[in-house]
Amino acid sequence: MTEKVTIGIIGAGRIGQLHADNALRSGLIELKTIADIYTEHLDGTVYEKSVPIITTNPDELIIDPEIDAILICSSTDTHTEYIIKAAEAGKHIFCEKPISFNIEDTKTALEVVKKEGVKFQVGFNRRFDRHFRKVYETVRSGKIGEPHVIKVTSRDPEAPPEEYIQRSGGMFMDMTIHDFDMIRYLVGQNVTEISVQATCLVDEKFSRNDDVDTAVITLTFEDGSLGVIDNSRQAVYGYDQRIEVFGNAGVVSAENEPTTNVHISTKETVTLDNPKYFFLERYQDAYVEELDAFARSILEDSPLICSGEDGLQAELLAIAAKTSLKEKRAVKLSEFQMITS
Repeated sequence: MTEKVTIGIIGAGRIGQLHADNALRSGLIELKTIADIYTEHLDGTVYEKSVPIITTNPDELIIDPEIDAILICSSTDTHTEYIIKAAEAGKHIFCEKPISFNIEDTKTALEVVKKEGVKFQVGFNRRFDRHFRKVYETVRSGKIGEPHVIKVTSRDPEAPPEEYIQRSGGMFMDMTIHDFDMIRYLVGQNVTEISVQATCLVDEKFSRNDDVDTAVITLTFEDGSLGVIDNSRQAVYGYDQRIEVFGNAGVVSAENEPTTNVHISTKETVTLDNPKYFFLERYQDAYVEELDAFARSILEDSPLICSGEDGLQAELLAIAAKTSLKEKRAVKLSEFQMITS
């Protein structure tokens, strides 16, 4: 029988249940415990039947000697507390993004992780998408030469509820943080400068909560190459997820995944289905692979594809983006790195 990683999950909301489903189907993982402050919504579900322990006390996972790794899928304001407790208990950690809303809290948690020598993966699932991975590999192979312009388009199909907006940390920390990570991943460098133009064009509930729903972000990387991210909270045609890397020897891109790959061609028009509706559909396979990759890293003691440092850098970019918008200027990342070093 293949050796497995025994895990526990803290947080049984939408993303926690997604990871639980994938863990139950994985050949590399044994899901022993789910913890949440509320568990009534799990009554009568597959989790009640298939997961040995469901508890309202997350500390049960942390002190359980049989649990090798903990998935932190709770609200962001609880992440660093659980990271520190899990690391000090010698547990490997998978944490959903962002690690926290505060850079100093994130750095403190990562220092404990480093001191305890446990593995720590951040939930940037798009790195595990097969299309984006092929773009990444193409860039690394040198086939398109030196990257000059890296573009990421990321547009949600509809705006989230207002109560979600109020606790999201803002669009840059909640939504664009994935794009910050992806653009760093593609180019393989850190950002030196960022400039943001953003506004509210979709729904006034964003402006009511000191947030934005539409943005164009430009970035400069260490070698002088350029990045562009465009975001919207509402693309009426579906979940718009596209990337492109343009180099001095060519270009590589990944387009949207349609709901089917059927083309209908007539005298009047050629049509293709809309993109998949939202992230659960579009990145279903990526979520499976990111969890299995985490397990493989533990079982094989191999490097992680997405580290705590990647999470920290994406958070820095989110904060720098907010500063750029608020102060209406280009922001150098060194301003924040000096403050937080």
